[in-house]
Amino acid sequence: MAKVAILGFGTVGTGVAEILMQNASLLHKRTGQAMELAAILVRTMRPHPLQHLFVQSMEEILSHPQITLVVECMGGTTAAYPYVKEALSTGRSVVTSNKELVACHGAELIQIAKEQGCAFLFEASVGGGTPIITPMFQSLCPGGIDKIAGILNGTTNFMLTCMEQMDMDFAKALHLAQQKGYAETVDPSDDVDGKDAARKLAILASMAWGSEVSPSQISTCGIGQVTPFDFQCVHKMGHTIKLLAWADKMDDQLRGAVEPVIVQKNSQLGQVNDAYNGVQISTQYAADVLFYGQGAGKYATANAVVADLVLALQAGSSVHRLLSWEKAVKPQPLKPWDEPSAYYVHTKDVPASMLKSLFGEGELLLEQDGHCGYLADCLTPEQLDKAKERLANEPGELMQILRKVHLEQN
Repeated sequence: MAKVAILGFGTVGTGVAEILMQNASLLHKRTGQAMELAAILVRTMRPHPLQHLFVQSMEEILSHPQITLVVECMGGTTAAYPYVKEALSTGRSVVTSNKELVACHGAELIQIAKEQGCAFLFEASVGGGTPIITPMFQSLCPGGIDKIAGILNGTTNFMLTCMEQMDMDFAKALHLAQQKGYAETVDPSDDVDGKDAARKLAILASMAWGSEVSPSQISTCGIGQVTPFDFQCVHKMGHTIKLLAWADKMDDQLRGAVEPVIVQKNSQLGQVNDAYNGVQISTQYAADVLFYGQGAGKYATANAVVADLVLALQAGSSVHRLLSWEKAVKPQPLKPWDEPSAYYVHTKDVPASMLKSLFGEGELLLEQDGHCGYLADCLTPEQLDKAKERLANEPGELMQILRKVHLEQN
């Protein structure tokens, strides 16, 4: 019998407990042994049907010799990092949904798992209930991954959908996302500023190319400057706006960023709406593979956690023959996009007649109440920087610049 401890008993933790109890017989058949919940680490005691399993110190779990599986659902790294490190160091396999923990400490924790003959698994950390991690390391990484492009944050994707389909501004879309529980009410910056997506991209890039990529290495821009006017403009060219997390490897150099971009509406990622995630992975042999589904939710995420518990029992430390990356010796920022591209430009109180001289050949998409939307046909990053400098010396204001990205179409 495998005894399980859960660290943190919020939304995901309670979902894991429910699935373990409700599906005990099926899980027994899948793994060949019963999984029994033995302890739940909580901050404060409270009335609950499982309160007889509540403990308030990690020592109580580590001193329980029969607990061999630990589920971390606490979030953050302040307590989660030392607790997970202790559990792995004593040979206990750990499963987590904590993207910050994996993005910042994944290489170290995987190495400890290897040394102690256990597993450190984190399927739920990137796609929530959408399987991405396991298919990547089992089926895609061995053949070589060329590029990752994804919508990795359901909150911002929901907000952009509201702005596009309901003509909401940023503030109203954020308020609705908060009402629905998608965005934090106190501080939603992790989502709207792109930090959550950067953590997830760091995990995927580390897996894909075998060397640690930390979130601090990834240039990140959120959606705070996107407006309904921008959607009106890009619709005229059959495009939409998405917060894209992307990375690729060119000439042994990693590039990548999290940034709002314009993509074709009929592309695979262009059709990912509401609070859904979509990740498109380009490989050397399997062409383009798309993963699509809910990025969050109690049972969707808990299901991914329990699936990792099954994998930990079935494979143990052998899983890290494929699921592994090395700690970076000298971390360097990922290079930004450095190729000539088309750009959407949104200006305010800049005469439309000046846009061609500033940004080169292109098309005026819309002029309305002092706002202009212009599609510049082709600019290098250097030409774009010079255009920004020239505009800074002119009357008016630069509101937005979005790169046009070509994605695989359906």
